[in-house]
Amino acid sequence: MVREDPAMPRIALYARVSTTDQHPEAQLEALREYAHSRGLEAAEYVDHGVSGAKDRRPALDRLLADARRRRFDIVAVTKLDRLARSVRHLTTLAAEFEALGIDLVVLEQAIDTTTPSGKLLFHVLGSVAEFERDLIRERTRAGLQAAKRRGKRLGRPRAIRGPDTFKLERWIAEGRSVRSIASELEVSRATVIAESTRLGLRRKVA
Repeated sequence: MVREDPAMPRIALYARVSTTDQHPEAQLEALREYAHSRGLEAAEYVDHGVSGAKDRRPALDRLLADARRRRFDIVAVTKLDRLARSVRHLTTLAAEFEALGIDLVVLEQAIDTTTPSGKLLFHVLGSVAEFERDLIRERTRAGLQAAKRRGKRLGRPRAIRGPDTFKLERWIAEGRSVRSIASELEVSRATVIAESTRLGLRRKVA
């Protein structure tokens, strides 16, 4: 059985289940066995009914706080998706652990950053995440350039102000459609509807 010492645990065992009717015992049993086989004192952190897509989780937040206090040297999980569901979050956590001198062990995927090959794997993951961010930036830039070529207005939607407000009131009174007014004022239909509502003209909008 793993000997626990809350004052100075040497390994943090993290388990997570997505719904409250699931049980983390299978994860914890495997993690405890790993800690016991290496003679490590352990502290357990368990998130019940919390999605891995959330960066902030009660038990994970406590684990990170204890990591910053250097209360352990290793974090162990059964699978990567127990710790993080996105490459971005995973590499953020890995970078913080590395900066703190804390290693990460993932049992079912044979990842162990206490070894050179394990460290290499996380450098590869970090490179993949950076490549993914670069692709997103490039696609965004290309999309903006294409929109400019089509003459599409970019940035925050323009509001209806000043003389355009009087035009809006007149055109609504004349029975013009939202689409027609939006095109004339070079704003979205949602902007026309929102401004009409603000002016108390919503019921008259066609």
